[in-house]
Amino acid sequence: MSQNMNKGGEFLIRETTIDGTFIPEDFNEEQNMMASAASDFVETEVRPNEERIEKQEPGLTVELMNKAGALGLLGTSIPEEYGGFGKDFVTNMLLTEHLGAAGSFAVSIAAHTGIGTLPILYFGNENQKKKYLPLLGSGEWKASYCLTEPGSGSDALAAKTKAVLSEDGKHYILNGQKMWITNAGFADLFVVFAQVQTPAGAAFTGFIVEKSYAGISLGEEEHKMGIKGSSTRQVFFTDCPVPAENVLGEIGKGHLIAFNILNIGRAKLAAAALGATKKASSNSVKYANERIQFKLPISKFGAIKHKLAEQAIRIFALETATYRVAHLIDEKEKSMMASGTDFAHALLGAAEEYAVECAILKVFGSEVLDFVVDEGVQIYGGMGYSADAPMERAYRDSRINRIFEGTNEINRMLIIDMLLKRAMKGSLDLMGAASTVQAELMAIPDFGATDDSLFAAERKAITGMKKATLMVAGTAVQKYMLNLAKEQEVMMHISDMIIESFVCESLLLRVEKLVSRNGEQAHALHLDMLRVQLSDAMERLGFSGRQTLAAMSDGDEQRMLLMGLKRFTKLAPCNTKDARRRVAAKLIEEGKFCF
Repeated sequence: MSQNMNKGGEFLIRETTIDGTFIPEDFNEEQNMMASAASDFVETEVRPNEERIEKQEPGLTVELMNKAGALGLLGTSIPEEYGGFGKDFVTNMLLTEHLGAAGSFAVSIAAHTGIGTLPILYFGNENQKKKYLPLLGSGEWKASYCLTEPGSGSDALAAKTKAVLSEDGKHYILNGQKMWITNAGFADLFVVFAQVQTPAGAAFTGFIVEKSYAGISLGEEEHKMGIKGSSTRQVFFTDCPVPAENVLGEIGKGHLIAFNILNIGRAKLAAAALGATKKASSNSVKYANERIQFKLPISKFGAIKHKLAEQAIRIFALETATYRVAHLIDEKEKSMMASGTDFAHALLGAAEEYAVECAILKVFGSEVLDFVVDEGVQIYGGMGYSADAPMERAYRDSRINRIFEGTNEINRMLIIDMLLKRAMKGSLDLMGAASTVQAELMAIPDFGATDDSLFAAERKAITGMKKATLMVAGTAVQKYMLNLAKEQEVMMHISDMIIESFVCESLLLRVEKLVSRNGEQAHALHLDMLRVQLSDAMERLGFSGRQTLAAMSDGDEQRMLLMGLKRFTKLAPCNTKDARRRVAAKLIEEGKFCF
């Protein structure tokens, strides 16, 4: 890896420069062509059939999946030796983004190519890969993933489905119930997790289960708030015989499959959410230009301009953070393969290295999408509430993303948990960095020479955000030590500070890199977007910091810590109103999301 590439979580304690930082403007010609093919498929095959998909017209989703397979959209992550195209992680994230604008169908295709296919790609043995991956990559077979049960959601390891080895040792007999299973209605293959009884106790294990096996039955389609066009059913296993050679990975190592696939799934969820946000933004701009009130398009009014611009700014920030992480994973994967690691373990290892960043993307991406569609409904007004307009469905469809791939609350706590575990292992010097910040609180502020370069204020602000986060997190660790996990409110506030810091730094790096290439004038609107995002993020970070310090300190200590927080979050006021108006003017002129 490049000397400039941070390890996972290291962004919090190390400055990152634009050298080696990937931005969306770095996509190559092949990547852009593949993205266009995915967008064309959505516009020509999916969009005209949205109502039919929403009603789950029998056979339609399977037909569309077959067409996607014929175009090669289902096999891009599968190596060529198994019938796929072997594209890199950044390319697969880009395709996920463009397919993410496909509403319910995006869920079906993502479940197939992600949690349905990847467990076999990364954990299957050679015979399993040769047998199943060509079928999945072509779309001849459709895949599903059976993890959740009525009594085990976030606590996946509490699953009660059992697998008992037959007397002749040739089969495992599955008995149990799975729920909320995407693609269940038409899947040819299920990746199923069950408890195998061993002398040492229950061993959580993965299995590859074909639909043709006896003892499999399905519940009725679930009645859902959103993503109505995707198949979601319960799956029941009653004395279902699964060949012993269909154990996926090792007995008792099912948790490695479930948790590692989740890391990749979280990053891809952010990419899919990004595609959906861009579509919702374009719809918002188009409607604002068309809707006449008081003899003017509503896009002429300041309140609507504010909404349109804020949608675009958050989307631009999400896009920036998403592809920064995608590139980090890609580079780590290549580095591991160059050192002799095989393909499957390289990507898994890379995703695990950046598991903190994947969790950040999942939380931020799902919440940006919720914000964008909520504001979209508001821009549409009464029509936003009507099923005859696109925002009503987008609003309902978006909500699941804060639950998918681990709830946002779970992910916020995972961010802290993973960082602290790395600190305890010595792979990340968080405690040293926090101690340095604590010492700075007692020192006289530095009033040295003023840096008047273009991005000096933004760099200083982001350094301050990180210091504030380290100060609050360090105090929490000192206060609660091993009991910190019980203080979930504190952990979630600190996670929010970490998320704001990462997103703002990502945005700064992108805009700084663009300006270094083309000059300040060419990217004046990007500068506006950076400054608005940073200004508002600093306020949010300060709020989270104050809430946390008030919860765990008092007296002189609290006063000192609050003074430190104020010092670290100091930022000159920004005229965000005019900056947003300039951003909105460009959107209104183009009639769509155009950044």
